[in-house]
Amino acid sequence: MIESLLVANRGEIARRIIRTAKRLGIRAIAVYSEADADLPFVAEADEAVLIGPPNPALSYRNTEAILAAAKSTGAQAIHPGYGFLSENAEFARTVEASGLIWVGPDADAITAMGDKINARNLMAAAGVPVAPGTTDPAADLDAAVSAAAEIGYPVMVKAAAGGGGMGMGVAVDEAALRTEYDKVRAFAERMFGDGSVLIERYFPRVRHVEVQILGLADGRVVALGERECSVQRRNQKLVEESPSPAVSPELRSRLLAAAVRAGEAVDYRNAGTVECLFDPTTEDFFFLEMNTRLQVEHPVTEYVYGIDLVEEQLRVASGLAPTFDPDALTPVGHAMEMRINAEDPKRFLPGPGVIRTWVEPTGEGVRVDSGYTEGNTVTPFYDSLLAKLIITGATRAEVLDLARDAVAAFQIEGPKNNVPFFAELLENEEFRSGAYDTGIVSRMR
Repeated sequence: MIESLLVANRGEIARRIIRTAKRLGIRAIAVYSEADADLPFVAEADEAVLIGPPNPALSYRNTEAILAAAKSTGAQAIHPGYGFLSENAEFARTVEASGLIWVGPDADAITAMGDKINARNLMAAAGVPVAPGTTDPAADLDAAVSAAAEIGYPVMVKAAAGGGGMGMGVAVDEAALRTEYDKVRAFAERMFGDGSVLIERYFPRVRHVEVQILGLADGRVVALGERECSVQRRNQKLVEESPSPAVSPELRSRLLAAAVRAGEAVDYRNAGTVECLFDPTTEDFFFLEMNTRLQVEHPVTEYVYGIDLVEEQLRVASGLAPTFDPDALTPVGHAMEMRINAEDPKRFLPGPGVIRTWVEPTGEGVRVDSGYTEGNTVTPFYDSLLAKLIITGATRAEVLDLARDAVAAFQIEGPKNNVPFFAELLENEEFRSGAYDTGIVSRMR
């Protein structure tokens, strides 16, 4: 097993990785920016290294600073968490070229799945269903218009190099496409350094369902069930649950088998997620993208399968067998995660500030993975995620009731936060019934 681990991330995910590392007797090393010096993950690490100012480009995305910290502390491995450099193939190559262990898939898999057009084509070749769309980038507006006419409106205009719900637009006709194409292309060039755009069929009433996969050290790829991720704002997730209330046993079998084929197509190792769109009326599903990293929502899978995904990541990276029997994977119970963000609960606009009060709910079936505590300052430099409220129980009905009480008990004063939104959601009949889709938040607003 790896003996020392540098966590190249911050906030709740750094704290969560550090917790598992220390439980396994691994020396946990944190890196932090000047803005994060007082956050809990810095104090909880065995060692912490300041790597730069608040600007992520000069700290958490600063490859040289991170590798220098690894060298100075004698780190044996680097875990990138999610976001920042986690899906940067060049960083993964540089880490391994430096003689360090990369806790994640290899750079070739990251590269293969990082471009949405290339990923779509790979998945189609592997027998994974894909939505009607372009097999090459739409080189210009005229090409996009021609592609949309062939696919049929409405269409989704997507940045080929995008991720995390960013770089997307919906066009219901040619006039809207002309606007969205220029907008998405400019955004993609600015954010990802790649203006390539693809056109896909847009499905107005669908669900977003994803499958957790794990590529084992012996070469096998296993699927650890599905997660429902349809509660979203601006194509970004707010709630995840497992199992999905919309997935039948027959569909689950097809979905998991397709996810395994997706992983096998790129010789996948370590944790990853195959994301799909699902039409509940036809039970058809389509490949959306593959995230070559640990997901924010991994705790719901951990509960229903009784494993620690970070530990499994470390075991794969160490060349060790998993803690579980890959041939006897059986989900038990239900789990739900709510992303507690520093944003107002109506328009979801960021609301940084000093946390004057921070009281987490407790009790059986309640887990909070937090990045902050009372007295910390939520700055505007990073993602707005404050904590993840994870509720577990024997049934979805039990989880809904526990969640209602936990949300009522979660007290945050200072920065704006979306806890009131979850109180509203948990009373919403569409959500409680389980028969919701990706438009539920817009209908609530």
